[in-house]
Amino acid sequence: MSTATIPAPIPTTPLMTAEEFLAKHGGDTGVELVRGRVVNKHGEEIFFKPVEHHVERVRMPGGMHGKACHKVNLHLGLYLMQHDLGHVFGNDTFIPTTDDPVSFRGADVCFLSYSRLPKDQDVPSGPIPVPELVFEVRSPTDRISALINKAYEYLDSGVTVVVLLIPETRSTAVHRNDDMPPLRLAAEDKLELPDILPGFSVPVKAFFE
Repeated sequence: MSTATIPAPIPTTPLMTAEEFLAKHGGDTGVELVRGRVVNKHGEEIFFKPVEHHVERVRMPGGMHGKACHKVNLHLGLYLMQHDLGHVFGNDTFIPTTDDPVSFRGADVCFLSYSRLPKDQDVPSGPIPVPELVFEVRSPTDRISALINKAYEYLDSGVTVVVLLIPETRSTAVHRNDDMPPLRLAAEDKLELPDILPGFSVPVKAFFE
């Protein structure tokens, strides 16, 4: 009588703690910690070999992604020059989103008010407190479902608004922590966030021009 072959278990890496992640990857870009697993910005788990620290983490997002991120930084920066309300961070600044297992997400651009990080307080060299506003720009290889899941992870952590920018359609989806469907805006619509940035009003197309 033949017996079925039992497949060998797939090896898994142990969950990484916040301290381990920040010590090894605190200065890296293109990586995040999601529930104890080191992943690239597309959510794919990365396995590091002990002698190979410099490995390809994620495909480069491309010119439109970089331009959109720059335009978000530009419009937020101009607004905050006139309304000194808080800080703007970019370049995958780490934000804590879950505690057990721990997660750190890297935001494309985010706004953190002085009420959460006072103006006279030093800016952390590592992760920042949870901000009120996060912008994420879709890269050509990003799955929409993964971006939406990431948006709700931000909201569950205490972010008030997550703005997803979609370069292919020059549109945006504004997700809020209020159990309402996201607000979808086309290129000719204006992005306004009166509860976070009073008076901020930018045509959606301006983030892509």
